[in-house]
Amino acid sequence: MRILLDENLPRKLAGHLLGHECRTVVECGWSRKKNGELLALAEAPFDVLLTLDKNLPHQQDLSSGRIAVMIVRARSNRIQDLLPAVPDCLAALNRIQPRQVIRVGTLPPR
Repeated sequence: MRILLDENLPRKLAGHLLGHECRTVVECGWSRKKNGELLALAEAPFDVLLTLDKNLPHQQDLSSGRIAVMIVRARSNRIQDLLPAVPDCLAALNRIQPRQVIRVGTLPPR
């Protein structure tokens, strides 16, 4: 899978998504783009947008494109808080379909 890591995720996460091609929004030169524009830019080169933005599916019409969205649920965007969600991410990447929204990870109790 070709994965685009949203600005709210650390670049280090890409190294844990073994077997997949990952780039960041910053690497693509798409920093500060609004979600709609970002999704349009990501359509051709990427299969999945990986993000922490739980509101994205409610704010954007994902049915018109082909990119899938995977929302990571974690306490923060620090790599140590994201690592527990990596196995769920990898499993979901094997089954995610175009235009699908999948939520992975869990928010541990405080």
